This record gives sequence, C-alpha cells and structure tokens, in this order.
Amino acid sequence: MHPEHERRCGMGHMRRGHKMRAYGGRHGRGWGGRRRVLDQGDLRHVMLTLIAEKPRHGYEIIKAIEESLGGAYAPSPGVVYPTLQMLEELGHVALSSEEGGKKLYALTPEGRAFLDDNADAVAATMKRMDFARERFAGGPPPQIVRAMENLRLALRLRLERGQIGEDRIAAIAAAIDAAAKEAES
Repeated sequence: MHPEHERRCGMGHMRRGHKMRAYGGRHGRGWGGRRRVLDQGDLRHVMLTLIAEKPRHGYEIIKAIEESLGGAYAPSPGVVYPTLQMLEELGHVALSSEEGGKKLYALTPEGRAFLDDNADAVAATMKRMDFARERFAGGPPPQIVRAMENLRLALRLRLERGQIGEDRIAAIAAAIDAAAKEAES
C-alpha cells in the first residue's frame, strides 16, 4: 500500500468555517494538548463499526461519520473508497451486493474478530468523536462543507490529468460561477 494512502487513512480535517487538521492547529499541538479525533487507523475502526451495524456503501459511510460528528468531520471519497478496498483485501469486509453501481459492503467474521480484538481502541475513538461533535456543534452545514471538498478534489484530479479543452474550461468555470451566485443569494 502507498505510504501516502496509509498516512491519510484515519486522518482527516476538522471543519469549523475553515480547514484544520484533525489534531488541530499547526505543529500537532492540538486543542490545548488534547489528542486528535482520528489517529492513524481510527477511520478503519469507525468504518468497520458502521458496517457491523448494517451493510453500507461508501457514500453511506461518509454520511454516517459526518452525522455522528455533527458535521465537524467528513472523510473524503478519496480516503473512504481506498480504505474500503484495503478492508476488503484484508478480508474484514466483503462485497455483499451491487446496486446501481454502488458496492454494498458487509462485515466478515474476520472483520468482527478484528473489531473484537481492538474493542478498547474503538471505544477510545468513539469517545473522541463524541467530544469533537460537542466541541464543533453549530459549525457550517456539513452538506455544504462536503460539497466544497468534493469540488476541490474533483478539480484537483481533473487538472492533474492534463490539458482541458477551452469549451470544457468555460463550462467548468460557468458552473463554479453559478454555484458562487447561488451561495451569495
């Protein structure tokens, strides 16, 4: 697995009007010395816990995490989907069905055993998530923050693929301008 992917899995950004790392602020100082909400690998525990409740697809996982943190954090699709693939490769989840192009994942016995073996770590993660939800309640609407992050990621990925034709550039710029006007109204 790519080191950058491993670094990103379990880490994310806390949101309250602007991006902050999950451990808060610069240089890892955090919230007055408090630990970050999601340590390395914690996202994996959270995702497995959610899938243990019921089979889910990636978007449902993103929404469930976002809701459980009151909009303070929503993992990006660029982190969730590779993590699901990793969990499948580890044998912790299995594809249970595919509906309309969405892969539905279910917990395997190996995934249940992993959760059981890491019950203390999972409980600590959930406690930190509860703290973050209380601390960042009343932040910007999570749907808008998520949409902004999705746009940022989509643009970055498209620009990395190479040149864009003039017609496509004009269409993308017009769509972003229209969104800006809608936000201002």
